[in-house]
Amino acid sequence: MVVFLKTCLPKAKVICTLGRMTETGFGIDIGGSGIKGARVNLKTGEFIDDRIKIATPKPATPEAVAEVVAEIISQADWDGPVGITLPSVVREQIALSAANIDKSWIGTDVHELFDRHLGGREITVLNDADAAGIAEATFGDPVAREGASILLTLGTGIGSAFLIDGQLFPNTELGHMIVDGEEAEHLASAAVKENNDLSWKKWSKRLNKVLKEYEKLFSPSVFIIGGGISRKHEKWLPLLDIETAVVPAQLRNRAGIVGAAMAVNKHLAP
Repeated sequence: MVVFLKTCLPKAKVICTLGRMTETGFGIDIGGSGIKGARVNLKTGEFIDDRIKIATPKPATPEAVAEVVAEIISQADWDGPVGITLPSVVREQIALSAANIDKSWIGTDVHELFDRHLGGREITVLNDADAAGIAEATFGDPVAREGASILLTLGTGIGSAFLIDGQLFPNTELGHMIVDGEEAEHLASAAVKENNDLSWKKWSKRLNKVLKEYEKLFSPSVFIIGGGISRKHEKWLPLLDIETAVVPAQLRNRAGIVGAAMAVNKHLAP
């Protein structure tokens, strides 16, 4: 449903875009193993249709990934704005890093890339964990809207989003911080657990070590853990031993798609 208004009320429960309020958006979440997309109800943060997922191409070059994104949008029969997440620092729509995607992304004008493949529609590209943080702060646990919280997405790597009273400080990359001589995501990502067949106890010990380093440096009020592994939080959360509260993200692994759809509708381009 689309409603045209002359002005937008600041507390309206729908997203206001250039005099137009829309309840439906579309988000794409690009990951190291899969590229996922879905229509999103922007009032509730829920998916409207089933999520579409296609394996991330190997190598995950900009052109190859953009072709998959275009295919997902075609399958969804979506002709509106699109928000897209990348496992990359994105500033002024330029990719400045490449985590778990091809290094040729570095320096890529991501807006030009996706604009060329998606037919000139409105596009916003942002860091994947930042998108998850935006979504969690809006639709998830209220702790994401209070004080200083750090959201971590545990998947192929470790993404991070810093939130101050629900407001995002963009492009933090805690997964690449060195802990015990190696990058944190090489020590305690969900992929590390799976690839090394670690027990919950052994993996939780690694995660605990990483969280203690983050705790020591940033002193957040809470850690919010997202990604697919958050669905099994009862298996690992009780094994952690840090002073800071740790809670599972409520949007689980749909947060990136939801945050991407929100970002393009709110014109949140880093």
